[in-house]
Amino acid sequence: MKLKTKIHLLTTLLMLVILVATNSGIYFLYEKFAYNTEYSQLHTRANDLSSTLSQLNAQTNLQQVLRAYMPADGAIYVYDGENLKTKVQATLDMPDVTSITYTMPTIWMDGTIVDITLQQSMEEVESTLDLLKAILIVVSIIATIPIFLASLALGRLILLPLERLNATMCKSASTGKYEKMDIPAKGGDELAKINRTFNLMMEKLEQHYQKQQEFVSNASHELKTPITVIESYAKLLLRRGFDNREVAQESLQAIANESSRMHEMVLQLLELAKNNEHMDIHIEQLELAPFLHKVAAQMQQAYHRNFIVDVEAPQFIDSDEKILKQLLFILLDNARKYSEDDVHISTAETTTHVRMTIQDFGVGIPAGHVPHLFERFYRVTEDRNRKTGGSGLGLAIAHDLAGHLGITIDVESTVGEGSSFTLCIPKEGQL
Repeated sequence: MKLKTKIHLLTTLLMLVILVATNSGIYFLYEKFAYNTEYSQLHTRANDLSSTLSQLNAQTNLQQVLRAYMPADGAIYVYDGENLKTKVQATLDMPDVTSITYTMPTIWMDGTIVDITLQQSMEEVESTLDLLKAILIVVSIIATIPIFLASLALGRLILLPLERLNATMCKSASTGKYEKMDIPAKGGDELAKINRTFNLMMEKLEQHYQKQQEFVSNASHELKTPITVIESYAKLLLRRGFDNREVAQESLQAIANESSRMHEMVLQLLELAKNNEHMDIHIEQLELAPFLHKVAAQMQQAYHRNFIVDVEAPQFIDSDEKILKQLLFILLDNARKYSEDDVHISTAETTTHVRMTIQDFGVGIPAGHVPHLFERFYRVTEDRNRKTGGSGLGLAIAHDLAGHLGITIDVESTVGEGSSFTLCIPKEGQL
């Protein structure tokens, strides 16, 4: 069963159930009210008649008195014990219709105790109830038409945006494009929000797809170069390497260098893929000076270069030690690649952030290249890359790591004087 049919049936049946329940309630409440009203009137007549009978004498015309208190279309019976003492009624024979009675003891004219019974025909009330029942049935039948039309309108209101959404998704599946919904600028209902969310999702998917395509293209291009070099030197080695030691040495050295470079690139690609997944972050308080001295000592041991630490303030920072250390290793390695002089690490403090600056005194970066430094596979120049052996992925990894820690990286550089990368680390409560 289609969703549209389900909506029509369910809404129509629900409204009919509510309508029938309401009309039934009206009918039974009116019936109860009508019977209670007649019974109350009968009770009042009986009380008045009892008071009057206690004041009569033998000369009073009893039938006239009883007729004065007799209900319309009713009767009055007076019983002395189980024997009928007297009666008065509207007709010679009471019709066989629904009626109500009220009996009460009273003092008769001769001082004896008798029971008087007042009987009231409910024929008129029954006729009114039959008329009310017919009216409610007709109203229920007539009300079914607007209820059904309203269910149609409701179904259309709900399903039309969903049908458009389904058509858009089918079109996207058939064309392979990231189709979006045409929605008005205004409108804040749930269906409009679903359409906007769908468009946002398609935009994100398109962006990720483009990034993936760009990433695959760049990775293929970057991996193709070392593979081509390795293949060329391997063929050279096969042709002449066994007879010429110098050719063999040159070929093996080139193959080793390119293999190492390709290995580093693959590791960085895996690191990027890992960073794009969920990363467990454990924020803890780090004592800044010992932490930076430890990082600098490890870099100095690995590359036999001077990394000078100058910690002014503060004493502690809140961050993830493992991720922050990995981030600093990347930036320090980048600094030592492009500078022959010492690399300086300094800190400063603002009201909301701790600023950690890595300064090198190398060749510097032209201003036009600075905004693109954190893009994957971006290089300032090919010559610069070949000289340092970089893959263009290190700063992209650093940017992702910084994002996980809520850190922003500011870059300042002057050609011929050097570059500085400043980490703006949020203080506690600013994360």
